Amino acid sequence: MGWAAGLALVAGIVSFAGAQQPEHGRKYKPLPELSHIVVTVVKGFDGKPMPHAAVVFHATLEGRDDGSMEVKTDPEGKASIDVIEVGSDVSLQVIAHGFATYAEDIHTVGAEKVIQVRMLRPREQISQYQENVDKPADLKPGVQEPPHPVQQPVQPAGDQPLAPAPSASAPKTAQTPPTSSPQ
Repeated sequence: MGWAAGLALVAGIVSFAGAQQPEHGRKYKPLPELSHIVVTVVKGFDGKPMPHAAVVFHATLEGRDDGSMEVKTDPEGKASIDVIEVGSDVSLQVIAHGFATYAEDIHTVGAEKVIQVRMLRPREQISQYQENVDKPADLKPGVQEPPHPVQQPVQPAGDQPLAPAPSASAPKTAQTPPTSSPQ
């Protein structure tokens, strides 16, 4: 009976090893397909590339907010990104010093997208009270500061205005009356 028990024991181990065991750990989830987006930023008046412009991507996919990502343009004016999922809706915003902000909504991004943005100088805001469509802005590019008031001397409490100080530039000379000499 010894060898029969051993044979049964070996048969039991073999059948146990062949049985399916539950898997532990995480299931493998493949990475989503990503799109490659290239944005070229140029000046609107001469078509030259704009380095160091900020390009902001805000992606949403099926109602899920994927956050915002900002990329600066290279010396050729190009900004590229390849972390946005295919099928996302992307809000694109381009910000550059001295130019009006550019914004565009891109619906359902494919595997590859190439966009060219022409930046314009700031324009006058559109108003229903004035006809100012396509007029340049009143404010010019650069730092805008209000004019500084000229400092005026403080008046004393009395009614007398301040008298101007005597001028020290011309020396005062005493004039003597002519003397008559006896003849």
